[in-house]
Amino acid sequence: MSTSRGSFQKELYELRQNLLEMGALVESSIHRAVTSLARSDLQLAEQVIADDDIVDAMQLRIETKCLNLIALQQPVAKDLRVIGTALKIVTDLERMADHATDIAYVTLQLKREPLIKPLVDIPRMAHISQEMVHNALTAYITEDLDLALSLSEQDNDVDHLYNQVFRELLIYMIEDPRNIRQATHLLFVAQHLERISDHATNIGEWIVYMVSGERKSVNAPSQTPPG
Repeated sequence: MSTSRGSFQKELYELRQNLLEMGALVESSIHRAVTSLARSDLQLAEQVIADDDIVDAMQLRIETKCLNLIALQQPVAKDLRVIGTALKIVTDLERMADHATDIAYVTLQLKREPLIKPLVDIPRMAHISQEMVHNALTAYITEDLDLALSLSEQDNDVDHLYNQVFRELLIYMIEDPRNIRQATHLLFVAQHLERISDHATNIGEWIVYMVSGERKSVNAPSQTPPG
């Protein structure tokens, strides 16, 4: 292996590690945002909001690294797809962090008021969404097509839970108009989690492209969420 090629492979390894670090922080932000809501933990919510700036900085560093690699190494074929996919992944990760931040803002807006119901399906949505982020990045690192394609099934699970949350909160609003404000906030939380799972599915599609060179949808048929 030439010195130049060895240096390029080292840069690609560092790029993958940077993506994993960013993904780990996004996973943590999703978990902490929903935990802050369930526990009415305003301090934890503020930590999630503060970490969004760190995610933004990570995105900028990774994008700069990718553009420098393209300009200086002039990669082609598979190597170019690996770098191009990283550029797409950081965009989706940054948007996931934005959704987690918006959930944290809901915690602050509710200001420790008692929840109209125990949170059950929303934490489940968060758990699946976190797992999707982890699986998407694992699929990128290992070039695992089956894992990338499996993200659509998890996305359908999140969509199903969203439908349940929507119907349940609608009943709460109909039964007592005083529930409308909080139920609307909780519905927004569910929507943010549903969008996070969509972004993870987007990453899966780019991984399929990276490995195969073909653009394919990984979405399995599912019922369109209401709202």
